[in-house]
Amino acid sequence: MKTLHEPAREVPVADEVDVCVAGGSCTGVFAAVRAARLGARVALVEGLGFFGGTATASLVTIWHPLLDAEFRHPIAAGLTAEVLARLEKRNASVRSKPTAHRGYFFNPEELKIELDELVREAGVRPFLHAHAVATVPGQRPGELAALIIEDKSGRRAIRAKTFIDATGDGDVLARAGLAFEFRPHPQPPTTVAVFDRFNALKEATPTWADEVFRPDRPNALAPGFLWTAPLPGRPDSCMVAGTRVNGLNVADADDLTKAEMEGRRQVRDMADILRSLPGGENLTLANLPARIGLRESRHALGRHQLTTDEVLNGASFPDTIACGTYPVDIHHNDRPGVTLRYLDGTERYVAPRCAPVESRWRPAEQGVTPFYQIPFRSLIPRDARNLLVAGRLVDADRHAYGAIRVMVNANQTGEAAGVACALAARTGTDPADVDPTRLRQTLCEGGSILPGVSP
Repeated sequence: MKTLHEPAREVPVADEVDVCVAGGSCTGVFAAVRAARLGARVALVEGLGFFGGTATASLVTIWHPLLDAEFRHPIAAGLTAEVLARLEKRNASVRSKPTAHRGYFFNPEELKIELDELVREAGVRPFLHAHAVATVPGQRPGELAALIIEDKSGRRAIRAKTFIDATGDGDVLARAGLAFEFRPHPQPPTTVAVFDRFNALKEATPTWADEVFRPDRPNALAPGFLWTAPLPGRPDSCMVAGTRVNGLNVADADDLTKAEMEGRRQVRDMADILRSLPGGENLTLANLPARIGLRESRHALGRHQLTTDEVLNGASFPDTIACGTYPVDIHHNDRPGVTLRYLDGTERYVAPRCAPVESRWRPAEQGVTPFYQIPFRSLIPRDARNLLVAGRLVDADRHAYGAIRVMVNANQTGEAAGVACALAARTGTDPADVDPTRLRQTLCEGGSILPGVSP
């Protein structure tokens, strides 16, 4: 590779804060807001012009229930529940009959504004259209002194006592030279789309979903997995996810570019197929995402890797900071379809135009795991001092990751990282050294639900 020498230059300091959060997904926003509500000075860096990540930029407008696996008791709340309540007041979120996959649908445009309001109310300093491009090391190994960003004002620095990588792809980890890994067979990204005038199609062609993957069609999508979600306030619109982009490393800039363009091409093919079906003649492609929906790229190497057995059997930890029920959900990149493992012991393999294959990973007599837990140690990179990770970066093995990677779980890890960094900045310690008991208690005082802790 050819290289150029970039001359050294002075970089102005845009801000000096207690906590700097890179990545403005709901995970990152919730980290920033929880830290700020505890009195920390917080900066929040996001590459797009709005917050929300997968929920807004990628148009994945669905969150799973905040209940245990039998839908009896709340096991998660915090800012996820607060935002849903705020959206509900604006008729921008609706509850569905709870399933393992579905609990709430929301309007992504209203969510963008609500996240803005959270950031304003908390006093977080936002940096939109800003990209984390480099880090400045601190005095100790694994310590960061500043994050370098590029935005409309040029190259600037944010000094901070603590940092949170909520980019999903480990951009700060990588730029800081901290440990991460890529795993074989990563789950592929998906470009979703919103179609208007969808009801007529569903009524006239109930088998429309199968038609998208019918192999005799020259523009058929590669067999993957298709699912839909309604949009509150838009009764004749539907979010449709069925594209799949395989074989690319989305942490690489060139591969990400290819993925974005290929995903949109597949959406157009899907639209053309749907318009050719009875009832689909007037179907309109209404919205494309600002960013392709990413499932997997870099993985942080944490002080504890959450295992499949710990998830499926609901292992308890003294430093639990989040609970979840979403099933193990593996979108295959080497074959069609999805493999799902549920907390009731059942397993399903689902592929287009095929009957689901049902089995069990655990005998029925062993009952249902009510929920699983995520330990704080999985948010601590093993070679970092004042940096935590949140969201998709939390350390978990392949199948455990397939469960915890979704937004409701990621949101909770963001809150935990924000609280831990705020406590660390207040006491002048590293986030890893925060007392887990104090961390858990503070989380619950702020609205979270954790086993064994009373608010």
